[in-house]
Amino acid sequence: MNTILRKSILGIAGLTVAGGLAAGPLNHDTSTPTTRNAAAVTTTQAAKLDSAALIPHGVQGTQSRIDLDDEQTANVKAIIAATKKAGMDERAAVVSIATALQESKLENLGHLGDRNDHDSQGLFQQRPSSGWGTVEQITDPEYSTTAFLKGLKQVDGWRDMPLTKAAQIVQVSAYPDHYAQWEQQAADLVAEHWNS
Repeated sequence: MNTILRKSILGIAGLTVAGGLAAGPLNHDTSTPTTRNAAAVTTTQAAKLDSAALIPHGVQGTQSRIDLDDEQTANVKAIIAATKKAGMDERAAVVSIATALQESKLENLGHLGDRNDHDSQGLFQQRPSSGWGTVEQITDPEYSTTAFLKGLKQVDGWRDMPLTKAAQIVQVSAYPDHYAQWEQQAADLVAEHWNS
């Protein structure tokens, strides 16, 4: 840890202790609150550092955000679990989740009848007729994520590309720039659920 960062953390922790003693209730054991406050400062700084790894190229364009229900959150966790199982990192999970946000809003969609784009289904709107797998496979979150990640691994230099370009090479969408709008929410979801 560099000297400036260490001094900043110690200075903030010292202010927290002084502020707690002046404004908080009298407490003979001040070590517990001080430890919690210092840990909170360190955790907050670590989260900021992680953000640079999750979004190394910065977000492109206006960002969109939706509220997730329990099923969508479960799908986020399934994408993260499949990413870890594939031996890929948090950035791969960000690309995967942003892609699924664009393709399905993280809903594991079956056939939508007249509203269907050909035979696209599942979180990533993969098509059985394009070789992604059977309907049963592509509507399984682990399988569909693994299939997406297999495609991503084949993209030379995907880590050095903007998210939307990497996702587009795998997905071949009619709307290639639309993935970019979900990068911040995808990064926030990975930061929240990667270690849960």
